[in-house]
Amino acid sequence: MGMTIAEKILARAGGLTKVSPGDLVVADVDTVMFNDTTFYPGTWREILHVFDPAKIVVVFDHRVPAPDRACAQMHVTGREFCRRFGITRLHDVGYDQGISHVIVAQNAYALPGTIIVCSDSHTGAAGAFNCAGRGIGVPDVVHAATTGKTWFQAGATVRYDLIGALRPGVATKDVFLHIAQTYGDHYTFNIEYGGPGVSGLSLDARRTLRTMGTELNAEFSIFEPDDVLLAYMHERTTAPFEPRYPDADARYEAKHSIDLDRIEPFVALPDSIIRNARPVSELTGERIHHAFIGSCANGNLDDLAIAARVVAGRRVAPGVRLLVTPGSQATYRQALEAGYVATLLDAGAVVTNATCGACGGGHMGVLGPNETCITASTRNFKGRMGDPSARIYMASPATVAASAIAGTITHPGTFLGAEATP
Repeated sequence: MGMTIAEKILARAGGLTKVSPGDLVVADVDTVMFNDTTFYPGTWREILHVFDPAKIVVVFDHRVPAPDRACAQMHVTGREFCRRFGITRLHDVGYDQGISHVIVAQNAYALPGTIIVCSDSHTGAAGAFNCAGRGIGVPDVVHAATTGKTWFQAGATVRYDLIGALRPGVATKDVFLHIAQTYGDHYTFNIEYGGPGVSGLSLDARRTLRTMGTELNAEFSIFEPDDVLLAYMHERTTAPFEPRYPDADARYEAKHSIDLDRIEPFVALPDSIIRNARPVSELTGERIHHAFIGSCANGNLDDLAIAARVVAGRRVAPGVRLLVTPGSQATYRQALEAGYVATLLDAGAVVTNATCGACGGGHMGVLGPNETCITASTRNFKGRMGDPSARIYMASPATVAASAIAGTITHPGTFLGAEATP
């Protein structure tokens, strides 16, 4: 019996000829990433050694710029850590700042066939690049940074073959919500994406789908490589890498086919995602106060482009706040050059600097008591974005933008023309 992509990557990293579900693998780590919260005064402990400074990445993203003294201190600590060990891949506040997983994508830090770890739970976003990314605890990140190793228990894999193409106004966030509603929890399992429909998805779109794999409780979610991915990587790095493909006789826990042509816009109801999503048409008219587009999942150029298209020539509804947070300053500059930022501002949106921001309820858009929010971010858990009495719906950037204009949850086709109408 052959191996899946995740099993092949673990086998390479563990120096093994074969990995099967249930195996414990002590793996060599190719990249270790620290974000700013790793250096928080209450949790940080001094590290006396790193295994290879060239394999460490440090990104300030959760609290940027620092909103209080404790956050300012963790930035100071992180800068000193990089200075002490000669770590050059530091993304500090400024020109090349951004959300860590977006920075990884734009700088080709996650190479096909390799392993990247970080304490942030959405590190699996790297799976869009045929890389095994995993969020692990801070002690495990420190261990990986000092020894170059970590361990995993290999899980079984669920395979999704994508066919067809998404219709206008439909996004891979909708594909994720369809999977969450239809197939439910993927706890202890890996997810593998492939099929002819992948080639029609941008790398940003793939990364959205993979990032949200964390919310399916998947261990690894990894895309099969294709020419689009390989060209993207070769444009950004000269580092050697070996993409991994599944064996023809790989063993899967289950295999599903998803026809992208049949996916419609979805919304997750407040407080949870698994088995808690509905078509937008079933929720039309639900009043909102706050709309957010951003995060490692949906702060991409594609997302800002569709949001700008929805709001163009319109104004955000009275009593509604629309916040837009690019995933990186590079994305911000691209959106500025393309005119998306001006369009969003003219509609009444607030466009912030690149940061996790409102996604985690840390700063720049915290929800107040009894407010209703629709978000294109990673989580809708109670209290996630502010006051625990707030209600958080989750949807694609197109649906969020349409809802901000209407003042109520609204199908994006309402503002996208005849080809995307419900």
